[in-house]
Amino acid sequence: MTFSRSDTPPPGSVAQPASPRQSVTPAGAVWKAPTPRKPVSAAFVIGTIALCVLSFLFLLVLGYVMLSIGPTAALVCGVIALIPLTVVLLVVRLIDRWEPEPRGALWFAFLWGAAASVALALLVDAGVQILVYAASDGQAVPSDVFGAVIQAPLVEESAKGFGVLLIFLVLRRTFDGPVDGLVYAATVAGGFAFTENILYFGSSLIEGGGVSLGVTFALRGIMGPFAHVMFTSCTGIALGFASRRRGFWPVAGLFLLGLLCAMILHALWNGTTVVADGIEGFLAAYAVIQVPLFALAIVGVVLLRRAEVRATRARLAEYAAAGWFVPAEVDMLATGQGRRSARAWARSQPVPKTAVMRAFIRDATALAFTRQRLITGRDHIGIQRQEAELLAAVASDRAALLSG
Repeated sequence: MTFSRSDTPPPGSVAQPASPRQSVTPAGAVWKAPTPRKPVSAAFVIGTIALCVLSFLFLLVLGYVMLSIGPTAALVCGVIALIPLTVVLLVVRLIDRWEPEPRGALWFAFLWGAAASVALALLVDAGVQILVYAASDGQAVPSDVFGAVIQAPLVEESAKGFGVLLIFLVLRRTFDGPVDGLVYAATVAGGFAFTENILYFGSSLIEGGGVSLGVTFALRGIMGPFAHVMFTSCTGIALGFASRRRGFWPVAGLFLLGLLCAMILHALWNGTTVVADGIEGFLAAYAVIQVPLFALAIVGVVLLRRAEVRATRARLAEYAAAGWFVPAEVDMLATGQGRRSARAWARSQPVPKTAVMRAFIRDATALAFTRQRLITGRDHIGIQRQEAELLAAVASDRAALLSG
């Protein structure tokens, strides 16, 4: 790929294309960029090792679950726990459709929640029980209120939040904003809730039979499938805003602020279930506190998604002004309707090119967010090379769409 002046444009500028661009929809030939084969990176190797370690830890956690409630109860309740997990992951996928996160990172997030976070929470809980038992000569154990309202929010949100922080630190160059933080946090929380639900469902089944299991499923699987997602999303969204800041203290401050909000919401939810006087009191507290919070969360997600769409249009328009896109392509790439029409056009070709069109949309969106980081002064090391690679990828995608 050649640029008009140099192979690496200066920060804040947009490189000029070697030749005028054509829209992907009309027929015509354009220059086809080479697609060199990328070597296996160290990040890929480290990521694969991390996924293997977390997968092994997940098996250990499942072994603990089976020892706690029995293999039969674990199997039955595991299948039931898949219901709220599926709902959560489908919603996360819907939120993540505009600029999808790497599959490997999402698997890491899920396994961290389902395995590492649960293991940390169990270890801390065991440690607290031992310390209290030793300090009181076996006379007392922590109350349910202490465990639910204080210990659980502190420990569980710290364990889940640390997983989101790890993803933020490792994938800082692709952690573009609040929506990314929300997606990773929700995936971590979904994994944690999945394992926790198996334990809760199993305990209910053993202690009270099918009726007790049904009540627990109603509370956790129907009324509160997004409870953990709401809590941990505070941490993820805060890190998303931190991704637009430079320096240690702004990032640390936003992370701690998000973690504190997550703990408060978690304590509020648990306090509602513990302190409420009977089912009527719980339902009243749920309607007055939890329903408005959930509605507010939905509004927040919609606003964050709209901001993401606006940023895509603004950045791609700058590339269009330099000749990398035609205006029709910007309209296509920066609207949901345009993307659906583009995929329909790709499917209608004599040789379907749906995968290529998806790559074109994905690379163009990544290019828009790369430029967003560039103009805000973030991650200058390597970002110009990343921009050049994405420009070449967009040109290659367009050529593949227009060929034959």
